[in-house]
Amino acid sequence: MIKADYTPDYIFETSWEVCNKVGGIYTVLSTKAKSMQDMCKDRAIFIGPDVWKESESPWFKEDKKLYENWRKTAILNDRLNVRVGRWLVPGEPVVILVKFDQFFPVKDVIYGDMWRKFGVDSLNAYGDYDESCMFAYATGAVIESFYKYHKLESKKVIAHFNEWMLGMGALYIKDRLPRIGTLFTTHATSIGRSIAGNGKPLYNYLAAYDSDQMARELNMEAKHSIEKIAAQQVDCFTTVSDITTRECKQLIHRDPLVTPNGFEKDFIPVGEAHEKKRLDARKKLINVAEKLLGYDIQPDALLVVTSGRYEYRNKGIDVFVDAMHRLEQIKQLEKDVIAFIMVPAWIDGPRADLQERLKSKKNTASPLSHPHITHWLRNMNHDSILNQINYLKMENKKEDKVKIIFVPSYLNGSDGIFDVPYYDLLIGMDVSVFPSYYEPWGYTPHESIAFSVPTITTSLAGFGLWMRKMGDERGMDDGAEVLTRDDYNFIEVSEDICNRVFEMTTKSNEQENILRKAALDRAALADWSHFYQYYKEAYTIALKKAGARG
Repeated sequence: MIKADYTPDYIFETSWEVCNKVGGIYTVLSTKAKSMQDMCKDRAIFIGPDVWKESESPWFKEDKKLYENWRKTAILNDRLNVRVGRWLVPGEPVVILVKFDQFFPVKDVIYGDMWRKFGVDSLNAYGDYDESCMFAYATGAVIESFYKYHKLESKKVIAHFNEWMLGMGALYIKDRLPRIGTLFTTHATSIGRSIAGNGKPLYNYLAAYDSDQMARELNMEAKHSIEKIAAQQVDCFTTVSDITTRECKQLIHRDPLVTPNGFEKDFIPVGEAHEKKRLDARKKLINVAEKLLGYDIQPDALLVVTSGRYEYRNKGIDVFVDAMHRLEQIKQLEKDVIAFIMVPAWIDGPRADLQERLKSKKNTASPLSHPHITHWLRNMNHDSILNQINYLKMENKKEDKVKIIFVPSYLNGSDGIFDVPYYDLLIGMDVSVFPSYYEPWGYTPHESIAFSVPTITTSLAGFGLWMRKMGDERGMDDGAEVLTRDDYNFIEVSEDICNRVFEMTTKSNEQENILRKAALDRAALADWSHFYQYYKEAYTIALKKAGARG
């Protein structure tokens, strides 16, 4: 008996973060792209929002020859505003960017249709809901146009939608093209993130939460409705970790397939190139700190970082600042510790006074005003990070062993202070800390060990949970420490982080090198060569169900 082949002929994958670097999903898709290309060359097609007006996306290269005849038909006959090109990431997959302005005038008709056919409740929508759903609807129209033009009815076709923002695209395809196998991935449930972000205990009481009632309480009805219905309607519903699986079962009411997030390590420098990049990064980081603080930093200072989205409680930024304050109180601390918080915020721009100092070769003998921050914020007096630093009286004086520096800009290579991408600074760090309270996967610790930087994370991060499953040694000896975190142990986690970072200040160069090698070895177990198989399983499930519909 010949076994049926469920390798897709075409994969369409859609997300707000295709060629649009705003969060962790960009990392998921941009690093997974090479594995998708290896499986179906130039027939793994990403669809992203064409939101570029004054400037072009730095990650997109237009190619008017790619699918040229279809593109012209889509524009002329289907009234779709599309551009086709390559996503400038490993594998350089085909990407379609689509504008979606033309759907706004008919959004109420679209919402009415979604209510009648699927029960999607858009009545109390606000904020980014309209923009997201009109883009999602546009992706459905793009897939339909491509599918019909190329007569793909006899082909094995997958349409994959990421996050609630693309839920309406999944429903569009289910309604109009039933032969396509549909996937929907929630990287974090909208209602779970909202419960956590509003300071409510998510984990101890998860089994008692009624998601529809909580959506009404937290003004999340529209987003929760589209996410829940898309998840329940598609052929295969997936999520990224065991921890988010528990959320999905309780809040979305469907068991997902777990497709953990891998990482594409091809672009990470190795050997001498890695060491050169590391030294360059350290030099740049220490130079910015010295110019900001107005005094010399020890060359062997321990460089610590936390990064990610500005979710003050969910990402554990509050715990990180508290832990650095505790570290400052340890009398045996002999080495300078520079703690960087690399979290994008609402900035006004780079500091001109700091830029001026960085241009000068002279040493400066006085700190700048506000010696905790590299870019001016628009809401300096109401910023949670700065307020906590001020409350704890962390003043960044020369005699203080722990200096804390907030870098609130996107590190995309043109921030005006560092002017190199985040990865080119991460590689220079000695240890990273991500004490997450709500973290469906946790690309930041994952990226960290991939760049040979030992990391500290928690049991409430999907990646932390995965590392424990693989066997997490006590302490940092395997390059990563997973701290147990729950709804109520803030102080214990802060103390643990303080102690682990203190231990790092006592390591010799040889011991540090051993830890960096252990981190890299651990990262190798979590790249796409190990994890892409789970997506193949998801494609098979979806294609079997689509095939059964005839």
